[in-house]
Amino acid sequence: MILVLHAHPYPGRSRACAALLAAIRDLRGVEIRSLYELYPDFDIDIAAEQAAVDRAELVIWLHPLYWYTVPAMLKHWFDMVLVSGWAHGEGGMALEGKQCLWVVTTGDVTKYALEAPHAHAFEAFVPVVEQTARYCGMRWLEPYVLHNSHELDDEHIARAGRKLRGRLELWLAEHRPHA
Repeated sequence: MILVLHAHPYPGRSRACAALLAAIRDLRGVEIRSLYELYPDFDIDIAAEQAAVDRAELVIWLHPLYWYTVPAMLKHWFDMVLVSGWAHGEGGMALEGKQCLWVVTTGDVTKYALEAPHAHAFEAFVPVVEQTARYCGMRWLEPYVLHNSHELDDEHIARAGRKLRGRLELWLAEHRPHA
């Protein structure tokens, strides 16, 4: 099973994340949990979230890049759900061997360069999210990044959704139980 943790603080204003979700929503074997909709008061049901992660073989963190990392709700989810003794540390083996795919949308990719406003290439912002997964014993997959999401036309965004869907369909086919 694939668990998608969607964290967009303003889902009503989202074109790119909304299109990516729409492209995969009906895939059999995919569960989508939109964290801002589930927990508008930030009061996360830890047991429910851990149970969802337990069911998954692949965990996807899908969100826009916010201040060079994950939005506040996903960071809060990390803090509350990925606790010592469950996700890491002594006895913390719940995520061991699960795969993690980071699906992230960004603004203008040309602004991610040494002489540009962000002063670093986009790749400089990957390690914090990657290490979160690795610290919990997860296998980090090549991220799916949709740059320039604010400037792309609807067809380009739809193509990106189809590409993500294809990647997940392939993953599902490769991980289908053998009869």
